[in-house]
Amino acid sequence: MNRVLAIVSVLGRDQKGVVARISTYLAEKDVNIEDIEQRVVRGQFLMDMLVDITDASVSLDELIPGLLAIGSEIDMEIRVTLHGKRERRKVGILVSKEAHCLEQLIADHRAGLLHGELAIVIGNHESLRPIAEGAGIPFAWHPSDDKAAHEAFVLEQLNAAGVDIVVLARYMQILTPTIVGPYAGRIINIHPSLLPYFPGANPYRRAWEDGERVTGCTAHFVTEELDAGPIILQDVFHIEVGVDTVEDVRRKGRALEGVVLSRALQLSLNNEVVVINGKVVFKPGMRTLLREFGGEE
Repeated sequence: MNRVLAIVSVLGRDQKGVVARISTYLAEKDVNIEDIEQRVVRGQFLMDMLVDITDASVSLDELIPGLLAIGSEIDMEIRVTLHGKRERRKVGILVSKEAHCLEQLIADHRAGLLHGELAIVIGNHESLRPIAEGAGIPFAWHPSDDKAAHEAFVLEQLNAAGVDIVVLARYMQILTPTIVGPYAGRIINIHPSLLPYFPGANPYRRAWEDGERVTGCTAHFVTEELDAGPIILQDVFHIEVGVDTVEDVRRKGRALEGVVLSRALQLSLNNEVVVINGKVVFKPGMRTLLREFGGEE
């Protein structure tokens, strides 16, 4: 008989008795706790439990509402994800003309590194249609000369595709609250600098002109403030001052951007990161739990 596993995730203000309350409830329902990871960050309690519900004395229709009721009583968010039905969220990718980030996301998805569905690619130019459609991903575009009309089109396409997470793969447009609002905390951008340094336009040129010896790129969640959202990942490369041209700097950056963006998306899809008080916090136990969780898939 195959075991039925699930992950119970808990997030909220730290308080006494949380683990005991949830563990007692699960024990009463004959649910066995296989593994548990917990920590407190900035006053927020994070916990992920790998549980075996094979011999539970109640159905899932009873078990899950009971956990949600506990979460409501203690003012904490509790989520349950079943083995074999781990959420495959839909990803919408916004692009302009540069292909390298889109190509990296497609390659990593084909390699099984992205636990999600690349649902649609939307552009403000038609340039990348062949790449998207060649990978079997629907493509739509609308010019951005009229920004309001463009964003209305983007939002319509995202909604129609049922998108859960939006990725800006070198999408050379500044998003307004029209899109940031509905997808708050669910938009990931790649910026070609080590934020908070060199936000805005032409960051590689500005780093080169300033004689910087190290620069890089930043994957971050998008907020209404330009290039100021919570940072997920950063990586660096070296500039050989006096040797590298600005095009050399751009070339080195492009080689890194797709990798960092894809890795940030992986973390988000796997629920390995959470934003607490405006900062991204990693959930170190999720990688181990997911390995167990997906071992029989």
